[in-house]
Amino acid sequence: MPVEVEKRLINVEEYYKMAEVGILKTDDRVELINGEIYEMSPIGSKHAAIVNRLARQLNILFEKQATIGVQSPVRLDNKNEPEPDISILKFRSDDYSGSHPSVSDILLVIEVADSSVKYDKNVKMPFYASFGIPEYWIVDIDANAIEVFKRPGSKAYDEKQIFKPFDIIDILGKTLVVKQILILD
Repeated sequence: MPVEVEKRLINVEEYYKMAEVGILKTDDRVELINGEIYEMSPIGSKHAAIVNRLARQLNILFEKQATIGVQSPVRLDNKNEPEPDISILKFRSDDYSGSHPSVSDILLVIEVADSSVKYDKNVKMPFYASFGIPEYWIVDIDANAIEVFKRPGSKAYDEKQIFKPFDIIDILGKTLVVKQILILD
């Protein structure tokens, strides 16, 4: 007789306990999604440069209007704590020192993708939509484009736009020129 085997998922508290006791190391690039630990792709130089450019520009655009998270955790619920490349959060003067941002704090999430583009589209996009994250971007390094997803549904976003290097993107009432973000060869 076949035996059903159930996967045992972990919660955020157990995830942190694993780090406390040394199972997870401080330099491990991991995140918790749906109770599972996912190893994140290594960060290449173009990826890092784009994250740095975005952080610099967004900090200028949203000074004292929003908090910009850079590869920092956001706690969506007890089984989910991803670490997006960039998160634009409701402004808090304490910069979320008392707790990680939660779903209600998140205005926009950005993932920079080269080798992870399929994962960011097929796993992260429906994942963020299911939590009602208002806006999700994928900066696709190889395509030299930014995909913007808006109006979250239960499994996807209802609106998708693709922006190329000379396009201008509206970002929460402000504007960015795509070519100022991408690394154009």
